[in-house]
Amino acid sequence: MIVEGIVTSIDSAGSLNVAPMGPIIEGDFERLLLRPFQPSTTFHNLSTMRCGVFHVVDQVEVIARAAIGRLETNPDVVRASVTDGYVLKDCCRWFEFTVDHVDASEARSRMPSTIVYRGERRPFFGFNRARHAVLEAAILATRLHILSREDVLSALIPMRSAVEKTGGPQELSAFAMLDEFISGHEQGSV
Repeated sequence: MIVEGIVTSIDSAGSLNVAPMGPIIEGDFERLLLRPFQPSTTFHNLSTMRCGVFHVVDQVEVIARAAIGRLETNPDVVRASVTDGYVLKDCCRWFEFTVDHVDASEARSRMPSTIVYRGERRPFFGFNRARHAVLEAAILATRLHILSREDVLSALIPMRSAVEKTGGPQELSAFAMLDEFISGHEQGSV
């Protein structure tokens, strides 16, 4: 099963990177299969440092902003308990992991990883249709280099409707930001 969330990783200088990611989960979060694209900051950090933290979040705005590089400032974090890294203060659950192996033979790498520590801050609030739509739009925004323009535009139509019908201010704002980013990319302005 794939669970969408946020991965925090650091480089050799200790600089924090926050990125959306949907790893394949084994069991009850015993292991993760991370698949960051090359060359990305997440790929570089995880390949070099061999550890990170995966977060289950219910606020989609941080996923949307991280997906398109619009995190003006990093979210508040605290040091991880076991790994060399950071845990988001605003998350539901977190899973510190070590990378067991890096397969960089394809553009989308494969990094089997073992959970070495887990924690919970609060119950998962849940997603409504609008939050799911924002999440899917964020994923589309990260795939503009591999999807056709027609596919992206077609997929946004029902998502826009779901956000308008069921979203609150945060979901409306996040979707508008993603829509503007995607539209700008299509026009060659990004």
